[in-house]
Amino acid sequence: MAVNWADRISAFSLSPSRFLSGTTAEAFLAELLRELRDDKASFSVKVLLSSPLCEYPTLLCPSDTVGEETALELMSVFAQCPPRYVQFRCHLLLDLTSVLVCTSCVSSCSRASQDFLDLLLQISQDTSDLHCDGALHSLRATACDCLWELEACSPGLLSQHIELFSGLRQQQSSRFHQAYAGLHTLVLRNAVYKLTQETGAGAGRLKALLGGNTSVAWEADQESGLTNKKNSTIPSFILGPMGMVPTLQTGSDCKELRSVLSSLLEESYLLTPLCQAALLHRLTEVVAMVPGVPPAIFRAQLLRLLGTSKVCLLHSTLLMKCAFTDSLFSAEDEAFILKRLVVLSQHPLLSTPEKLFYMDCILHFPENRPISCGDSDETLPVLLTPQLASALVPTVFNDSATMLARLNLLSLVYLEEGEEGEGEEGRGLAYLYEHLTALLHIVENGGSRETVVTFFRAAFLFLLNFYHIEHYSNSLIEKVCKLYLHHTQLAPHIISLADQTQDRLSESNWAVQLLEALQRIITEAPLAQLTLKDLRWHLKMLARVAEEGKIPQHSTLGFLSSVITPSSSSLCVSGDWRQGNSVLGVCRRLLVHPSLDSLIIPLADILQHLTCCYGDTDVQDHARLYYTILTTLSREKLAGVLAQGTAEGGRQVTKRSLSSIMAESEGLTSMLTIHQMEKAIFNVVEVISEPQEETHSDKECHPNQTETEMCPDEMNTALESYRGQFNDPDFASEITLGYQLVHAEAHDSRFDQLFSIRLHFNLTDDHYEELDDISVPCLVRERPSPVVKLRLKPRRPYPTTLHASAIFTTQDGLSWHSILPDIHVAFQQDFMPVPAPPAWGQGSKLNLFERLWDEFCSESGDCATSLFCCQLKETALISLVKKNFLPYLVSDSSSKEEFKVLIFLPPQYHMLLKIGFKEDAVHFDIATDNWQLLPHISSYLLIITSSQEDTYS
Repeated sequence: MAVNWADRISAFSLSPSRFLSGTTAEAFLAELLRELRDDKASFSVKVLLSSPLCEYPTLLCPSDTVGEETALELMSVFAQCPPRYVQFRCHLLLDLTSVLVCTSCVSSCSRASQDFLDLLLQISQDTSDLHCDGALHSLRATACDCLWELEACSPGLLSQHIELFSGLRQQQSSRFHQAYAGLHTLVLRNAVYKLTQETGAGAGRLKALLGGNTSVAWEADQESGLTNKKNSTIPSFILGPMGMVPTLQTGSDCKELRSVLSSLLEESYLLTPLCQAALLHRLTEVVAMVPGVPPAIFRAQLLRLLGTSKVCLLHSTLLMKCAFTDSLFSAEDEAFILKRLVVLSQHPLLSTPEKLFYMDCILHFPENRPISCGDSDETLPVLLTPQLASALVPTVFNDSATMLARLNLLSLVYLEEGEEGEGEEGRGLAYLYEHLTALLHIVENGGSRETVVTFFRAAFLFLLNFYHIEHYSNSLIEKVCKLYLHHTQLAPHIISLADQTQDRLSESNWAVQLLEALQRIITEAPLAQLTLKDLRWHLKMLARVAEEGKIPQHSTLGFLSSVITPSSSSLCVSGDWRQGNSVLGVCRRLLVHPSLDSLIIPLADILQHLTCCYGDTDVQDHARLYYTILTTLSREKLAGVLAQGTAEGGRQVTKRSLSSIMAESEGLTSMLTIHQMEKAIFNVVEVISEPQEETHSDKECHPNQTETEMCPDEMNTALESYRGQFNDPDFASEITLGYQLVHAEAHDSRFDQLFSIRLHFNLTDDHYEELDDISVPCLVRERPSPVVKLRLKPRRPYPTTLHASAIFTTQDGLSWHSILPDIHVAFQQDFMPVPAPPAWGQGSKLNLFERLWDEFCSESGDCATSLFCCQLKETALISLVKKNFLPYLVSDSSSKEEFKVLIFLPPQYHMLLKIGFKEDAVHFDIATDNWQLLPHISSYLLIITSSQEDTYS
């Protein structure tokens, strides 16, 4: 039987490791090479066979020896391939390049790599295709690309052929001129760099190199200074400090090099902008390495480059300015470039990434007389005045990235000018603060998530530069507190702002002032207006406030005491586990607060109240534990207990200085926290149930129902009754999915027995109602896996993904939190039999199908019809219907002419199918009362019919 190579290559590309698990890399490589040598195989198949060698050379050729042998085989195939199969020959050149480079055969100067290099040079010099069609041109172009790749990966490999590439570049006026120019420039740059690494190399070696005198310049053996066995790519050294640029001392006698550089520069306008930029970059490096060549050689190109609208060319110009500064650029040039960057940074026709690039260029502008030596710091150029930068003031209509970039730039400008004039600083700073206030008002009035994030980032940038101006920093604290009162869900953003400000501005106490102000407004707010949602965020905020040793905590304790009192809050009565743990989180931080001595009595009262009155057992146990250690241990021992388990890498603090009471409490801290699992200990696996055929007793209950029809009036009444149930609030339109808890394959005896498992699910969209947590008593490896029922109430019957997590307890009493693999709910899992009244038989359901079909086909609005076709044999179609649609079949199952399927999609949608043979294909006629379901229906039908085709192919 012929091998289906298309499927095999597709399977390999999809997952090489899975594919090779059924065979070996050596065997698969041997098959590929044998098929490539086979004269009977078509060249279209051979092109397909060459792709694995190009994409995964190290996987198929794990050693230098295998790479060498494979390369020799491929060159043999290339030599035997007729010249007219250009595409296949091009693929072979690419395969050879990948194999030789990735297996280090090129860097070790192996015999195969030398033969391949000779072959590429021969093809690149063959001009016989000049008068041929375009297909033959591609072989020479591919050879040039391969030479470029070899030289880039092994610098200096082609240094003996500089004169050859120079001649080819000057002879060619066709599209190959660009390829030869790029190759010539790369080889020249690498050769000069290699010369700088040789001791004693000077003008003579350089002259011999450019003149093509290889007997003098380079020895054609492996001991040559330019062909090391361990070559690596050469990074761009003009991007770093210019003092690190290697130099070649040649004196002033460099006319040959100047001639080559002038020729390349004069012809550069013939290249595309990207190739011009690459050429200018490499030539800039050459001139930087050879002091004998003055930077003024680029002067003739500056007029064209300064007026360019291409980003890549402007970037190359700035690199030249960074390398040569006032040796090439005058003060007028510098001012012109800076003004041009400012204009381009706010040009309305440019894209946002381009504008951001130009603004970044302003912040890192290479000046002729740099003041700062810091290479990574953002410093403003001297010529950027507030008047020039005024065109870049941020507005609320800017996108997020542009707004933040402009705010950062203007902040630096006004910060710099503030030392010279109070008036200028005052006006500019006032505008920036007004802009920040405008952003805050947008957030206050319900701005998008992007606007919220932008405001807090802008506030951080403002504080980073102007925290020392008390008028603005204090005003910002007031506004942020007011914002929090109306939008408590912003607590994570405010906490992050405080954390980042505290980390970056260690000399400022702005973050402490903000947290103290937040504590005050939380604790002084009327409890009558407090909701459970706001309480959750208040507790999170107070826990962060409790981390600051400088902030008094008596008001926090008063607030906690008020909210847990039954007369003022139902928190203890409700016994919510999350809220209770939030309260305990605040208490835990207060246990290590520096002012604990003055907090002991009210804190102990709160913990004791939680122990006695809280409605959740876990919270009671933890509160009792906190109360015990608070009233038993000294402050030193208490801090030691709470520090355990939180140290870096899970290391515990030394307890040599603690008393025997601490020694007996060795594992006490482990009981205080829920430990985070690094990987899932168990998985939630779906329980697949096979569709059941209709039993004999079911048929006897409704004899001949498929042949019974209602009169029109009866059917209208039944249809109204059927649809009326959707208006009933008690109608539970939900689906139930079964899942098993199964231990993961990795065996860890500590987790063989799990108890009190609490599964939590988070939605990733709004297609379904929120899910309740599920409790599982235990999971024991030796016992049958427990099954849980997941009840989903759809708002829209679309596919979705659920994030799952679990909290559980192990046999040693420790509590753990684990992130479980995501649960994917497919479209077909929403399928349900039609919720017909119990008295309806098969005939009534068939009548309902016909009525709904007529309505969906005739009505407009959300109703829609569609058609799906595929090729299936009769047996395959029957098997497909039996496997996928048996519970929803309303037509006679013995009829093979047409199957009618009625599927209910909660909350109140339907999918109707008429399946049968028409002409030479199977037709799935589709009708639905929600046109947005059509893409999901088509995808589902494509999946089930494709699998059926594979089964019966």
